[in-house]
Amino acid sequence: MFNKDDRKKSRVRRHLRVRKKIFGTTERPRLAVYRSEKNIYAQIIDDINGITLVSASTLDKDFNGVGSNKEAAKVVGEIVAKRALEKGITEVVFDRGGYVYHGRVQNLAEGAREAGLQF
Repeated sequence: MFNKDDRKKSRVRRHLRVRKKIFGTTERPRLAVYRSEKNIYAQIIDDINGITLVSASTLDKDFNGVGSNKEAAKVVGEIVAKRALEKGITEVVFDRGGYVYHGRVQNLAEGAREAGLQF
């Protein structure tokens, strides 16, 4: 039986394996997702310069509601996409952070796509 530490180590290992291939450039930055038990976070990162261009989470003042469900994830995706489009970012590389592309992670991606981001 797995415990929380083993699951976290497995996720970090998967994330490092994925990060070998996914790299955010200035033209096409990386949309990174982090999912905790109570909240979900998304940020758009330029890996060449090592800076975060845009970020959004369920802890933002713009967000209203519960932070740990699929609807919240979709809203966070829409918020991060709206902020990215304001800065002139239209295309990103999606980094699911070692999580399975299912549930909250999938809804965040769909919300960002519906709001205008391409990946």
